[in-house]
Amino acid sequence: MESVPFGKRCGLSVNRVSIGAMRLPADLEEAVELIRHAIDGGLRYIDTSRGYGESEWVLGRALKDGYREKVILSTKSSPWVWKIRGSDEAKADTIRRRIDESLRRLDVSELDFYQVWNIDSREHYEQAVAPGGMVEGIRKAMAEGLVRHTGFTTHDSVPNLLAYLPAVDWCEVILFTYNLLNRSYAPAIAAAHKLGIGTIIMNPVGGGTLTNASPVLQQLADQVGAASVVDLALRYVLSNPDVDTIISGITRKSDVASCLASADRPRFTPEERRTIDTVLDGISAASARFCTGCKYCLPCPRGIDIPAVMKTVFEYRHWGFQELARQRYAEWKGPKADACSRCGACEKKCTQKLTIMAEMAWAAEELGPKA
Repeated sequence: MESVPFGKRCGLSVNRVSIGAMRLPADLEEAVELIRHAIDGGLRYIDTSRGYGESEWVLGRALKDGYREKVILSTKSSPWVWKIRGSDEAKADTIRRRIDESLRRLDVSELDFYQVWNIDSREHYEQAVAPGGMVEGIRKAMAEGLVRHTGFTTHDSVPNLLAYLPAVDWCEVILFTYNLLNRSYAPAIAAAHKLGIGTIIMNPVGGGTLTNASPVLQQLADQVGAASVVDLALRYVLSNPDVDTIISGITRKSDVASCLASADRPRFTPEERRTIDTVLDGISAASARFCTGCKYCLPCPRGIDIPAVMKTVFEYRHWGFQELARQRYAEWKGPKADACSRCGACEKKCTQKLTIMAEMAWAAEELGPKA
């Protein structure tokens, strides 16, 4: 597999596909075998967290017998995602306790990376970088030889990221969301790459959504010569020159095989990327004219979650996720579209002037159980 510089700040190289250790098999021996299988296949960077259940314990077992030396090991935490103790704060002493615990759980003497988990707002960014804050705690651990490198993961807005990225001289890598369904982080990824920060991508197949059948995306895959919709999704991300590596959340050996196969295929040409972007731009334009999820239509007198129904209608109609939409609709708790009384209260409040009552009738007919 191709190896590329992991940005310019950490001095490491990374293979194009990496291991996400959030959804490992429940059986310990199966999980250990899967992790080693992925490492043997060329996946080197491993992303885990103190908050991923038993992931660190399992990795501690899997990285015995010389496997620790083959990988770049990264874990993370933050009190706003998950407090291990009720007294946890975004402080240096809290993060140091978490680092010590992760070292014990992983049974290693040092971590290649320790990251601030999910900077999702300007407020959390300021807490992380404040004097005596999380970054200071990580850097002290680095000075003691317990951690080699640092960075953060993010779900913050792109404007926020673009505002503070020039100031994060301490940051060596960032983990972003980026896929066919959500390309919004592309400007932030490009900015980080330009600054020499290593770029890692989570959810390249949309958290599993892009593994579902979609005639719309299958047609696009055929048009650009992709082997499948999953191959289209993976190669689209890998073809972005600002992306260093993608995280593959491995649950079975076929997850590893799928990613390796796509990584070994050629990157999409600029013309092929333009073709893909043109189709995706069309869907995005349709989305902008459809429900924005503003929730001004709520509350519904009949208790229907109108934005959720509208989102599912959009996934069915424009993305082509027909079976997935039906499945999600069937699993909803509470009133569904067929509970609509056509009172019209929602349409009077809709900022997009959508025909919500007609869409509820369509959803009840198309997504509801068939006679």
